[in-house]
Amino acid sequence: MATKVQGFMTSQPKEVNFPVMFSNDTAIVQVSARLSVLEAVAFKQTCQDITRANPDTKQIIIDFHQTTFMDSSGLGALVSNLKIAQETNIEFILRNVTPQVMSVLNLTGLDKVFLIESQGETPPQKSQFEEQLPTTHPSVRSWMKRFIDVVGSLVGLVITGILFIPIAAAIKLNSPGPIFFSQIRCGWMGKRFQIWKFRSMYIDAEARKAELEKQNQVQGAFFKIDNDPRVTKVGRFLRRTSLDELPQFLNVLKGEMSLVGTRPPTPDEVERYEVPEWQRLDVKPGMTGEWQVNGRSTVRKFEDVIRLDLQYQKNWSLMYDLKLIFKTVAILFNKNSGAV
Repeated sequence: MATKVQGFMTSQPKEVNFPVMFSNDTAIVQVSARLSVLEAVAFKQTCQDITRANPDTKQIIIDFHQTTFMDSSGLGALVSNLKIAQETNIEFILRNVTPQVMSVLNLTGLDKVFLIESQGETPPQKSQFEEQLPTTHPSVRSWMKRFIDVVGSLVGLVITGILFIPIAAAIKLNSPGPIFFSQIRCGWMGKRFQIWKFRSMYIDAEARKAELEKQNQVQGAFFKIDNDPRVTKVGRFLRRTSLDELPQFLNVLKGEMSLVGTRPPTPDEVERYEVPEWQRLDVKPGMTGEWQVNGRSTVRKFEDVIRLDLQYQKNWSLMYDLKLIFKTVAILFNKNSGAV
């Protein structure tokens, strides 16, 4: 099936073709050599067309025999198609999965979610998977960016250690509960990791989120309200000064985050993404970035967050990272710049 796709980052339409073969109640979709944003949108549309035009379909087999590159958008399309198949009681099977595709599935844990036809070969070792991971963005393979992250995170952890006792004491005196708050976030390619912060909310904050959903003041796949009642008095100070984020230097040191990158989303946010929006996961999430230095809490539309994230990817260089770091430091001294 051929689908004309409007690129998320380009104004030029591109026709993408995904051959589909039918055998009784089975549809076999041939995936292209690359599965990035333009191809991914067409790939999702192709599978949707199959379920709509052929209601008697029992199986959809995705043939990856020629696919050598898949980025976050391709992964997003694959996940979306699986959901569509499950909703329509269609068996969704991956066939001839190449090492490049398998490496992405293994990274995200999706190799345990998808039904993958065995090729009868010895499973690759973890190191072999890592060698096959895609270079979705130049920053992903930059050793200098990683060096800056390691040095910066070590300095940041020293600062965190110095400030730990007064921050911890203030948190404990203000409200009962742990000093640290942890939450699952999605990093590069959607891989999940545990992010750490100094606790700025009451201990029942996550449980109360559902009741506050109607007060959400942003449009799209994330949540924010002014004067959030879940935030403690000390928490407001920590957020305004960004001191609550100091423990994330540990995430940077471990390689789960970078000093500069995109905003790390929660899994429930990612589940609401359209295929093109997965592009923001093509780089590591950062402690700071375009979103943090260009409005932060004043940004009220998810499409603006996407625009800023893609702007970072487009403009990225080591000097650009340093520029954003310096801008972040300057903004910290602005009392109206912090999170709310």
